[in-house]
Amino acid sequence: ARAKLTGFRAIAAAHAGRDLATTAALHAWSVDDLEGFWGLWADTSGVPFATRHDAVCDAPDRLPGARWFPGATLNFAQAFLRFTGEQAALIGVDERGGEVKVSRDALRRGVLAVRAFLASKGVGPGDRVAAWLPNRVEAVIAMLAATSLGAIWTSSSPDFGPTAVVARFGQVTPKVLFVGDGSFYAGKAHDLRAQGAAIAAQLGPQLAAVVVVPVLGLTLDGVAPGAIAWDVALGQPHDVADPADFPAFPFDHPVYILYSSGTTGAPKGIVHGAGGTLLQHTKELTLHADLGEGDTLFFYTTTGWMMWNWLVSGLAVGATVVLWDGSPVHPGPDALWSMAARHGVTAFGTSPRFLQLCEEHRLRPGAQHDLHRLRTVLSTGSPLAPEQFRYVYDAISADVQLASISGGTDIVSCFMLGSPVDPVFEGEIQTRGLGMAVEAWSPEGHPVVGERAELVCTRPFPSMPVGFWNDPDGTRYHKAYFEHFPGVWRHGDWITLTERGGIIVHGRSDATLNPGGVRIGSAEIYGPVEAMDEVSDSVVVGWPRGSDVEIALFIVPAPGVPWDDALVGRIKARIRSQASPRHVPSHVLPVAAVPRTMSGKKVEIAVLQALRGEPVPNRDALANPASLDAYVPGLLPD
Repeated sequence: ARAKLTGFRAIAAAHAGRDLATTAALHAWSVDDLEGFWGLWADTSGVPFATRHDAVCDAPDRLPGARWFPGATLNFAQAFLRFTGEQAALIGVDERGGEVKVSRDALRRGVLAVRAFLASKGVGPGDRVAAWLPNRVEAVIAMLAATSLGAIWTSSSPDFGPTAVVARFGQVTPKVLFVGDGSFYAGKAHDLRAQGAAIAAQLGPQLAAVVVVPVLGLTLDGVAPGAIAWDVALGQPHDVADPADFPAFPFDHPVYILYSSGTTGAPKGIVHGAGGTLLQHTKELTLHADLGEGDTLFFYTTTGWMMWNWLVSGLAVGATVVLWDGSPVHPGPDALWSMAARHGVTAFGTSPRFLQLCEEHRLRPGAQHDLHRLRTVLSTGSPLAPEQFRYVYDAISADVQLASISGGTDIVSCFMLGSPVDPVFEGEIQTRGLGMAVEAWSPEGHPVVGERAELVCTRPFPSMPVGFWNDPDGTRYHKAYFEHFPGVWRHGDWITLTERGGIIVHGRSDATLNPGGVRIGSAEIYGPVEAMDEVSDSVVVGWPRGSDVEIALFIVPAPGVPWDDALVGRIKARIRSQASPRHVPSHVLPVAAVPRTMSGKKVEIAVLQALRGEPVPNRDALANPASLDAYVPGLLPD
């Protein structure tokens, strides 16, 4: 009854003039009447529009090409800074035990100062401001300073080496670059000054300034010619006293450039608009995650993943946002839970991999830490296995809302996520996002229920990309999402839409296994296998053999577990009993590590390319590129 979704549903029912007593009914109305739903959310979200819209959507049945809220103007940063006072807006925590709290008023002052510095360097609407920074308060301040001027923010984390960073930032030619003097991870400090200088040197003559954030407190020696210390930018006098005086820009004015993983080709620069990002994020945070003033939101992420953009939008709904810098399991496996207890986190965001590690370490966070304020556990990055649902409710909290969420960099938001007023069923995402016309389609383009099928979205939504960078006629954008099913967004995930409206994600459709012509999702193998105590990690690919495809499964044994035929037999038996005989791999081999992207996703396609002896594009985009060296031609039979 207290959930924000409940209150909104009553308002929506009065607005629509129809019974919306269930979440399913509310979702049906939200996609049947896109203009009614998104117009109502724009009016109730608290997003500060400078001028109102002429229409909600100029073409609600056109995909792509629909334009949202034509005539409306706003300032992205103002929406984040509209809350005032001494309450903490940001809490920066690092693995070494360092903590810093930034009040709402102090955040405003910092943004105004760095904004003035950027303006002094000629930054204006449409210019790009880039950051190669850890997940620290300085990154948030710099982002808001840049977007307050109408500049476009783009960021990457220190996990990305210079080659991968330049492959991204080099496309967008930033005018100002923020870098850290170093980083630390798992107890080790890394001096990054030379790498920062190498990145700056390759970004072109338009780079007007390099600003160095003192992560390790090193000198500016060797960073870049003329590099400026963060304190200089933060000490800049400013002539704007209030974010309400920031200039307003059109609803679809570009605000972020995010990048595809770059593991199958050059990373694509995906451009997102200010208004669509704000409306989508505030909808998800308020209605689906039930967050607002008095709440504390944490999500383990880096500045190179879209969840960072999602996390910091918590400021726009009045929540306190916690930023973690460093390893999630340092100085110990319960480091994040200790932090959550210390700061009264109400929504804790993580990944299936982290929950697996917690279970492997036999952690019981609910008994070991005071998590009485915790209402929601959010998980994304890969499908959440049924066993992990059981672990959360057994070891963390018996009544927490476990909200598996799924979307992507492509939409800087979610297609499917949680509902604070509905049941949680193990193995399922609770609901489709409001205003998101998500369906599961057969290869012939027919909607299906209860069957594995392609995730599609049949109607436009505000957080669709403005476009791709350096794609003036939209050819690459159209090919990425609309070529398979014309006029329909095909996302590339394989899902089942259940009879009760939940969603099961089976993995990427481009990683689908087809032994004997039967489509199998990789997640259907990962779930049973990675629940075994003897298995630390795994990756599966479809290996072409003659006219068929064989399943090849690579296993990282748990520490101290010997690799032998008995273990292989147990793995196959587990898959056979918990999935089906068709899921049993033809090949099961040990490896030292599984290649993953910086956001923790397994990279099946890169494994397949390595096994074929093909070059793997943008190896630097991987968190652990050396892991690919184990996957060599000849490892599997021709």
